[in-house]
Amino acid sequence: MQFPLVLGLDTFGDRTNDAEGRPISHAQTIRNLVEQGVLADQLGVDFFGIGEHHTDDWPLSAADVVLGAIAARTKRIHLGSAVTVLSSDDPVRVFQRYSTLNAISGGRAEVILGRGSSIDSFPLFGYDLADYETLFEEKVNLFAELLKGGPVSWEGTTRAALINQDVVPHTEAGPFPVWIGVGGSPQSVVRAAHYGFNLMLAIIGGNPSRFAPFSRLFDQALKQFGQTPRPVGVHGPGHVAATDENAREEFWPYYEDVFRRIGKTRGFATPTKEQFLREVGLHGALYIGSPETVAQKIAANLPALGATRFDLKYGMGGLSHEALMTNIELYGTEVIPRVRELLASKS
Repeated sequence: MQFPLVLGLDTFGDRTNDAEGRPISHAQTIRNLVEQGVLADQLGVDFFGIGEHHTDDWPLSAADVVLGAIAARTKRIHLGSAVTVLSSDDPVRVFQRYSTLNAISGGRAEVILGRGSSIDSFPLFGYDLADYETLFEEKVNLFAELLKGGPVSWEGTTRAALINQDVVPHTEAGPFPVWIGVGGSPQSVVRAAHYGFNLMLAIIGGNPSRFAPFSRLFDQALKQFGQTPRPVGVHGPGHVAATDENAREEFWPYYEDVFRRIGKTRGFATPTKEQFLREVGLHGALYIGSPETVAQKIAANLPALGATRFDLKYGMGGLSHEALMTNIELYGTEVIPRVRELLASKS
């Protein structure tokens, strides 16, 4: 089965700086994010996703509320999470919020579910990291039941049981699309196939080609579980500017700063400039450069990974709102048409 090519944008709502390099408020960051989503719609971007975080650097703790604001001002763009940390949330509430978004947007909602590489939400909501795997498995299981529609009966160890419970609002035209975000776990690939969810490969470092076996595993698992074919997507960080040099110079200092700070809590080293340039290169995970450079890299990696969707994770803490708007404009007006042209010539 051939799936349509989808080219979207993801953001974590990185706190940006003003023209003088000073961090703006969380409130202004969120208002700017709405404007970015509206611009993406106007430029023909297919999807706009917001990743859930709970920190000073990423204050997007209620992505669905922001997506609702964007939905009210847009007509065609699909809107969703990128990702929702289901392990520390209630599947019933997640379903209700996104079925509500689906109603507001006229059927344009999607959800990407993840276990959470950022674990800030676990202590915030009183969850034990020792239950990391159990929480996700049980809650994905319940979420799959909710998507079927109709009264739900379910029992597990991580929340109260449901007995013939009607969960509202009902969707108008069947379930909205659900993806499982995978950053390196084969078990998550198989889980996505088991429930008949789509697969989103979150590739944030190293050679993207190492994820190709995951796409093959997904296809094999879908067949074994008797599921219909499902699309594969790629989430990759990047930054688009007028030239390759401009893009690297704009992005690098903030990339270094952000990774230096989060490395202290996640236990990894600050990247060097040489490592950064390798990631920007042909075999790296960063999509940074001019529209032509970024388009060529997307068009090369999608077929190699068996994927038909690419979401550029744009932005980095410290970049200005103006730089992000330029990124979105270049992505929508130059990168997307060029990717479509390149892939059409290969088919």
